[in-house]
Amino acid sequence: MDIKRIPLINREISWLYFNDRVLQEAADPTVPLIDRIKFLAIFSSNLDEFYRVRVATLSRLSNLNEKAKQVFGYNPKKLLNQIRNLVVKQERKFNNLYENIIIKQLAEEKIFILNDKQLNVTRGAFVKNYFRENILATLVPIMLNDNEPLPELRDRGIYFFVKLTKNNKTKLALIEIPENLSRFVVLPQTNDLKFIILVDDIIRYNLEDIFFIFDHDNIEAYSIQLTRDAELDLDKEVSDKFIESLSRSLLKRKKGRPMRLLYDTEMSMDMLAYLVTKMGVNSESLIPGNRYHNFKDFIAFPNVGRAELEYPKYDFLPVEGLSFGKSLIALIAKKDYLINTPYQSFDYVIHFLREAAIDPKVKEINITLYRLAKNSRVIHALINAAKNGKKVNCLVELKARFDEQANIGWSRRLAEEGVNVIYGISGYKVHSKIILVARTEKGKTQYYACLSTGNFNEKTASLYADHSLLTADKRITADLVNVFKALVKNTVPSNLKNLVVSPVDSRPFYLKMIDAEIKAARAGKKAYIILKMNSLADEQMILKLYAASNAGVKIQLIVRGMCCLVPGVKGYSENIEVISIVDKYLEHARVHIFCNGGKELLFLTSADFLTRNLDHRVEVGFPVYDEALHKEVRDIVNIQLQDNTKAREINGHNNNKYVKTREKIPYRAQIDIYSYLKYKN
Repeated sequence: MDIKRIPLINREISWLYFNDRVLQEAADPTVPLIDRIKFLAIFSSNLDEFYRVRVATLSRLSNLNEKAKQVFGYNPKKLLNQIRNLVVKQERKFNNLYENIIIKQLAEEKIFILNDKQLNVTRGAFVKNYFRENILATLVPIMLNDNEPLPELRDRGIYFFVKLTKNNKTKLALIEIPENLSRFVVLPQTNDLKFIILVDDIIRYNLEDIFFIFDHDNIEAYSIQLTRDAELDLDKEVSDKFIESLSRSLLKRKKGRPMRLLYDTEMSMDMLAYLVTKMGVNSESLIPGNRYHNFKDFIAFPNVGRAELEYPKYDFLPVEGLSFGKSLIALIAKKDYLINTPYQSFDYVIHFLREAAIDPKVKEINITLYRLAKNSRVIHALINAAKNGKKVNCLVELKARFDEQANIGWSRRLAEEGVNVIYGISGYKVHSKIILVARTEKGKTQYYACLSTGNFNEKTASLYADHSLLTADKRITADLVNVFKALVKNTVPSNLKNLVVSPVDSRPFYLKMIDAEIKAARAGKKAYIILKMNSLADEQMILKLYAASNAGVKIQLIVRGMCCLVPGVKGYSENIEVISIVDKYLEHARVHIFCNGGKELLFLTSADFLTRNLDHRVEVGFPVYDEALHKEVRDIVNIQLQDNTKAREINGHNNNKYVKTREKIPYRAQIDIYSYLKYKN
């Protein structure tokens, strides 16, 4: 295999095509209208993060262009230009979708988003009164001076760039729209017609009230949004000094280098030129947009119409054998249980922690935390456990991107309440999702565990599709004891027998498993691999999968996000099929299945096939030993592989083509999984 000619999709380009799949959901007329608006918000939020992190990194590399090309095999400046061209096309598609389709369909539902030019006398009076009572006091315009530098714009903040004109003389100003304001205001209803106005347009309508002291004939205001470099330069020491360093770096993040200036295309060229000159942004950073930015706020767009304008909310399904009225620990002592969120409730995990917090026989609770809900019941359970005299060891990953500030706050709160807080491991992020409870029974210590593919976060657990295993299996708990011993000592876990833990075990383990399938295929035996993950970009793993394909191993991949592997290429990947499912819930579970000579092995894990997950993070993969639970996960994966409604083909054309089969029966995995779990027993 000629490594120089290996078929690979650039990871940034692949990620942009993933975000295009999100945009497809917003364009899909079968998706309820309010949820289509939410997909627009998700697309926008995703793109913000992409610029803050990936484009920021590429921008740094572009300063070392030739050297970067030698090291990474691509030209950063050329790639930045490709990214801009793709993003501009996507933004056009986004704007057309919102302005020419979504707005019209809302109108058909008698829901109207009014702007400042569309208010009648009555609604205008309401808006003026609302502005004076709720908004005016929060606004402080900044008058701009040609001889002074532009004030530092807040990362992802929305600003109005204002121009006042009188006799060909102009004054310029900036107004920041405060974050703590609700973005949407519902206006009084008239004749069964519903009206919504954005705060942006309320401010536009009342510009005269803001700038009344300046003599002017004309006033214009255009929305702008600056996205900054969000990468951090950190002191690597894991200590109180590290927390201080991280806090300082978070302040720097707010003033990071400009990565993207999103601007209203109605703005005049002289105003845009002024901003470009003052900010020092380059042409690749200029992204034309519409009059509204920070579209991520539309995730909270109010449904003032029919309930059918949103996906129906399904009741949580019970986990057979588990009961909130009984001791979960007593039940787990007898057999393993699997929780499939969001189809089944994350409350089972909360109940497990609460029981451990009050059980007199429980002596110790160990947990790793990466992202938490704003009002975390997990944290409350741990604090109560400490108050009840339990020893609680809690590793809070302070470097969880964009959750650093929240996690600093949680870690301090936990420490104040008597929890032993561990601040990660120097050089590695702890991304695993594991809980271990130690309980004294008949003079001996028995262990109970929860291992998950997703965060211990009750908010995201209602939106993310994940698997959590509750077990007392000694093969798993014995390894977890050693994992937590290592974490408490701020070292990387190693020498485990049954768990697959990055950065020590994962890469060699998966290479070994793929090699075993290659060997079986070459011997004429049955050989297959099924992998489900969020992202696939590690070149060594891709090369190994190509080698397996060439050996005749049947490989099926479900990759929600970026996928750098190109399936169906002669001589490389003819035996590989890849699909991506984007639907109501975020497909977040990682599942690895190997034929293993007919004795199929199935692992759940917190790790994707990314270099960072395999080599630079502490991740925990765990086998599903219980035959019934193994079958349950396998059935769920099989349902996903059948999807011909929300599954897209991943291919070298990057066309996000929907999977179509000869079967006339529509299969939609997320609906079919709910039915499967509801009726399987």
